[in-house]
Amino acid sequence: MTTPPADTAAELADALTRAMRRIRRQTMHRLEPYGITPSQARALRTLAHGCDGGAAMRLSELAERLHIAPRSATTVVDALEEAGLVERTPDPADRRAVRVVLTAAGHSALERIVQVRHEVAQDYFGPVSRPDQHSMLQALRVAEEAFEPSRTAAAPGDAVR
Repeated sequence: MTTPPADTAAELADALTRAMRRIRRQTMHRLEPYGITPSQARALRTLAHGCDGGAAMRLSELAERLHIAPRSATTVVDALEEAGLVERTPDPADRRAVRVVLTAAGHSALERIVQVRHEVAQDYFGPVSRPDQHSMLQALRVAEEAFEPSRTAAAPGDAVR
């Protein structure tokens, strides 16, 4: 029985999947003492990047940016609000809508998240030379850019994050 030729693209996809699992697991482990889950960290980062000059983001927009159902976003925001990291405010443009804004404690938590993400990335990619890290990043950017048009053409439920 002969073995099929190596499928480099599939092997690369598998290696990326393993890397992301390890990075996510280590990040989750390091955020645990702060009481922050990966989904909460992602929501806080999204709020920080989406809030121009401290403006609030609608809950529906947060759900859309996170690619999750509005109910799931509500659950994440409930936990963040209970921890004092965000607060809900009425949207002056639409009384039915709710906006979410980071609190001072949320900004502090975001700083810890950024630090943990940096440390985990350094631990994982530290053994890889700077030029190789740059090459990997460039290759992934090219792949992502080429993939993006096909992703928007896919059915709404097809995109997986």
